[in-house]
This record gives sequence, C-alpha cells and structure tokens, in this order.
Amino acid sequence: MLRFEVDDLARAEVRALLEAHAAHCRGNSPPESCHMLDLSGLKAPEITVWTVWDGSALVGIGALKQIDASNGELKSMHVPAAARGKGYAGALLTHLISQARERGLEALFLETGSMEAFAAARALYARHGFEECPPFGDYVLDPLSRYMTRPI
Repeated sequence: MLRFEVDDLARAEVRALLEAHAAHCRGNSPPESCHMLDLSGLKAPEITVWTVWDGSALVGIGALKQIDASNGELKSMHVPAAARGKGYAGALLTHLISQARERGLEALFLETGSMEAFAAARALYARHGFEECPPFGDYVLDPLSRYMTRPI
C-alpha cells in the first residue's frame, strides 16, 4: 500500500531523489530552461512537499506551490527510473490534485520540458486533464518549456 508523507527533506534518500531529479533536468535542458527548485526553494513556506513510499521504498516526490488563493503549481515531481511504469507517478499526481482541491484551489499549473526526455511526463499530465497554456506567473515563452494547466 502506498503511503504519502509531507516531507521535511531531511532524509538522505529523499535528497538523493531530488539530486536525481536535478540531474535529469540539467541533463536534458540548458540552465536557462531548467526551472526546478533546489532544496532551499522547496523549503519555502508556500510549498508543501510529499514523498511516496511503497513499504520502505521511496518511489516518488512532488510538491505543490501555492501561487495565490485560487491557483497552485506542481513542482519537482519525480519518480526514480527503477520505479517508472508501475503507476506511482499517476498515484502521486492524483494525490497532489486532491491536496489542491482540499486547499480550495481552482486551478493547477505546471512547467515541464518540451524535449523527448519529458514526453512521458507530458503524456501523464494530459491523461490527468492538463492542457497546454501560455506561460504563467514569472515564466516567459521558451521553446524548451511546455506550460500546462487544469481546473480543480
């Protein structure tokens, strides 16, 4: 059974997963198109981070940033390569959408890469009702980014 935990990012395995996420982003995007948050960014008061565990195995991480009273942004969603294709990403995304709904948010936004390395992520988001949209918040038009949104 999966367990979702609000995480303080102190555990070594959680930090290692965040490093894997950063390496994936940096390995597939130039610095100016890499919009992931570092550890201190994920500890900002407007951000809540959840980890997903299958027994004792860390199988995912994702964050919800409160943009304003009505809108949120998904940040740093990542499933380890060895855990992909097993439904963990979908379960995590469903959990994040549910948390946004519980907070009374009306819409969720996200930014992801436009390259092939991010195709599976874009397909996952589309299956969960996200559609492409213009840049939001502080983002600017970037051909290496895709911006997506969905109502809650």
